[in-house]
Amino acid sequence: MGEIRVGTASWTDKTLIASGWYPPEASTPEQRLRFYARQFPLVEVDATYYALPAEQTASAWAERTPAGFSFNIKAFSLFTTHPTPVKALPTDLREAAAGESGKSRVYLKDVDPAVTDQAWERFLAALEPLNRAGKLGAILLQFPPWFPISRANKEYIVACAQRAAPRRVCVEFRNRTWMTPDNQEETLGFLASHQLPYVCVDMPQGYPSSIPPVLAATSDLAVVRMHGHSDKWDSKDIYERFGYKYSAGEIDEWAPKVRELADSAELTQVLFNNCYSNYAQVNAQELAARLGELRPADRQLGQPRVALLDDLQVPPALHAVYPAQRPDALDRTQQGRFAAGVGGGDHIETAGAGQHVGHVRQTRNLLGDGPRGPADRDAQPGSG
Repeated sequence: MGEIRVGTASWTDKTLIASGWYPPEASTPEQRLRFYARQFPLVEVDATYYALPAEQTASAWAERTPAGFSFNIKAFSLFTTHPTPVKALPTDLREAAAGESGKSRVYLKDVDPAVTDQAWERFLAALEPLNRAGKLGAILLQFPPWFPISRANKEYIVACAQRAAPRRVCVEFRNRTWMTPDNQEETLGFLASHQLPYVCVDMPQGYPSSIPPVLAATSDLAVVRMHGHSDKWDSKDIYERFGYKYSAGEIDEWAPKVRELADSAELTQVLFNNCYSNYAQVNAQELAARLGELRPADRQLGQPRVALLDDLQVPPALHAVYPAQRPDALDRTQQGRFAAGVGGGDHIETAGAGQHVGHVRQTRNLLGDGPRGPADRDAQPGSG
């Protein structure tokens, strides 16, 4: 059973700062990040969705966090076919991105491929300080409600992963066609065949962007994002969309599900994205407690290891992004330090293809088929 790491999708949100979760002495961005990194071993950066990151910012993140801490990075909106304000691009790329029409926001299909290439190059270059420090986790590719299952979209996902390589990506869908009962096997088989981690989600159901809470490990990294269950999921106000605090009972229900998922991966990341006030931080701490923060010397074989800050001087294998440093390249002694074992599973075939495509270690739908939302054309643009 692999390692489990729990964190949140923000440490800078204004409502979090106002909530009092940070102690009074954590009054600057640097102090807040240092404090956060003493509570959790993992964080997700969503600001990179809205603008390309700066290398000096990534350097500061690396310097302010302990060895073994990791940052998951949300991909820039342009890369995942979301609408992108031209002003979010570097100054020297804006004129070419806007084109002759002078649009204020653009989609990937509107942009000269040379501009996209430059944006990718600068995005990845800015992450190098984290990469060099062994603190770059996975790059989150969150695709929008208007990105349905298709051959072309599968090819695009693979192309994004190839651009990012050897850095890791993980894939989250917001179009229900990927995970309908008829398509789940095909989708998970496709991801497994390319060793691309599927991002499992807990989110409101019945909307165009709703994805059922299927737990599946399609690579040696498993990722779960907890979005909450706001009854205002279609709101354009992010605090209404994500203003949901999980109850103690819900956390109790999720703990064994996460443990079960960890049977099937070397590393399982759980990120709370219910970022309003201190909701995400409190829920993440509650889940970590339920999972049992057992030190390696105390735990029995077969129990999941939940990362503790005291353990972080030795980074887990999957924090390194280069293949030579991943668990399959470690000797047996090293593997034993990083994971208690890997669960088994069934080989599956892509629906209709009759071709073996990979090893999906675990698949579980926590709601059954789930209710279906209205037509995808009514989906609201947005992120989260």
